[in-house]
Amino acid sequence: MHHDPGDDTLASAGFRRVPDAEGGQAARRWWDANAGEYLAEHGDFLGEVDLLWCPEGLRESQAHLLGDVAGRQVLEVGAGAAQGSRWLRAVAGAHAVATDVSHGMLAAGAAADAARGVPVPLVQADARALPFPAASFDVVFTAFGALPFVPDPERVHAEVARVLRPGGRWVFSVTHPLRWAFPDDPGPEGLTATRSYFDRRPYVEQAADGRVLYAEYHRTLGDHVADVVGAGFVLDRLVEPEWPSGHDRVWGGWGPVRGARLPGTAILVTHLPAR
Repeated sequence: MHHDPGDDTLASAGFRRVPDAEGGQAARRWWDANAGEYLAEHGDFLGEVDLLWCPEGLRESQAHLLGDVAGRQVLEVGAGAAQGSRWLRAVAGAHAVATDVSHGMLAAGAAADAARGVPVPLVQADARALPFPAASFDVVFTAFGALPFVPDPERVHAEVARVLRPGGRWVFSVTHPLRWAFPDDPGPEGLTATRSYFDRRPYVEQAADGRVLYAEYHRTLGDHVADVVGAGFVLDRLVEPEWPSGHDRVWGGWGPVRGARLPGTAILVTHLPAR
């Protein structure tokens, strides 16, 4: 969950209901405004040509959650600056396409493409309305993209199911739902539960005039499973990466203190049944 106490436009922050339309539209504005700052802070860890699944440092080169993608059509939704798609094209031999709702993030991706000499097709699109024909891709994935920032993630899963070919794989990482019961603090204060895990009100930041500046949505683990099964997927694996020994990087609420005791990321590996 994001919180920037230095942002003078921020009047209030907390867990509250907001109209779905306002919350769902906030993501594009926030990422457009903050793409540069985000990449400046985390870009060295993300890399420009790498697929990082989570702050724990699990990378696709280690995990192989997407399977053999050589020659496959792969779609990344909520791609940010398309680091993962760039790695898939340059290293894994995939035909990868990257989408994101934020023009700011895609502009950073285009700059990285030019710098690295790895052109990635970049498409600005809401993950709830993908501009691709049915059964276009063999694999779809996102690493912390799209799903946390919309009030209706079932629409994302439905769109992924539509553009996937039968037997295709859908893999996504999200903040581990258990984390929502705890303060978003990487230190000892983040080890005591202060909220109900079942409180599904989103975390919202608002301006003085009531405009929603940022919204992030909570789904329980059961909700995520119900969402993918409801969209026709089969759940193959639930991956909960452990915090690696010697990894001392703090990223928001993630860090070695909490990572030693609480899961920080959930990765769901699913597939569409072959017809």
